[in-house]
Amino acid sequence: MKTIKIESTTNFPKYKQIVKAVEKAIEEKRLNKNDKLPSVNKIALEYSISRDTVMIAYDELKKRGIIYAILGKGYYVKSVEFSFEQRIFLLFDELNIFKEDIYNAFLASLDNRVQVDIFFHNFNMDMFRKLCNESNGNYSKYIIMPSNLVGTTPIIKSLPKNEVYILDQTNEDLKEYPSIHQNFIKDMFQGLSNAYSLLKKYNQLILVFPGKKEPIGMVHGFLQFCVQNTFPHQIITDFDNHTIKDGTVYIIPSDRDLVILIEQAKTNNLHLGKDYGIISYNETPLKKVVENGITTISTDFSKMGEQLAQMILQQTKVQIENTSSLIIRNSI
Repeated sequence: MKTIKIESTTNFPKYKQIVKAVEKAIEEKRLNKNDKLPSVNKIALEYSISRDTVMIAYDELKKRGIIYAILGKGYYVKSVEFSFEQRIFLLFDELNIFKEDIYNAFLASLDNRVQVDIFFHNFNMDMFRKLCNESNGNYSKYIIMPSNLVGTTPIIKSLPKNEVYILDQTNEDLKEYPSIHQNFIKDMFQGLSNAYSLLKKYNQLILVFPGKKEPIGMVHGFLQFCVQNTFPHQIITDFDNHTIKDGTVYIIPSDRDLVILIEQAKTNNLHLGKDYGIISYNETPLKKVVENGITTISTDFSKMGEQLAQMILQQTKVQIENTSSLIIRNSI
């Protein structure tokens, strides 16, 4: 493995790439005390950059006491005892109980070994771009939750490629990056399939899909299940012009819509689990007790945070589909 590698496709300054490459090589024990570094000329020629750029990087390392120079011979590692501070840029879409579970599990698994700075783009493309651009070059790792925002790929690819991890939602354009993600098509299809014996007593399924924050994979998985099982079905965006139908199971990604549905059902004197059914997306403690228990399809968010931390600490680069399960309660 090369001691120093420079990426031309990133906006991260090349002299900073050299500094971080040397630091990382020392941290990973690929460089030891008194080992010789590649010469200024060699780096400049190999990556078609100026000697001044390399000198700026080596001068910074010298000032910090990490390397030293021997006149006419080159540069050598002076100290391996410096504090290599891993700083992680963590970009979530929004703060909710699910993201809090990921974050808490992530921090607990890191055990205070790195510094984590958390930011939120709130599904705003301008904010996403601003936060990524301002963080570029200031962190050793970048954990990005692109969600369903369109146009994030070029921004993500402007970050140091080898230091980027994708969280929760990935796509074909980001398949080169390590990730911990959900497979919403498979999870929705499998969850409904596992509930099929209970769903057969109902007349139809309705997916309540606002389509603003929710992954489109949920729709594909829902349709795949309904078509394969010839189950009458419908997709609506909200309850504004909808009256709850007897004999219907509602699949609801949004907790706000969940509350609206339950309130409307009570007004119409409909009984959950008998007259109509609910399958909610994403497990929370409240869903264990609301209306004697709400059935959920949910990934394990704490496990997602734990696996992410292990990838960072062990420096592994893989794509992992986080597991999902159906939790059956009285709502169906």
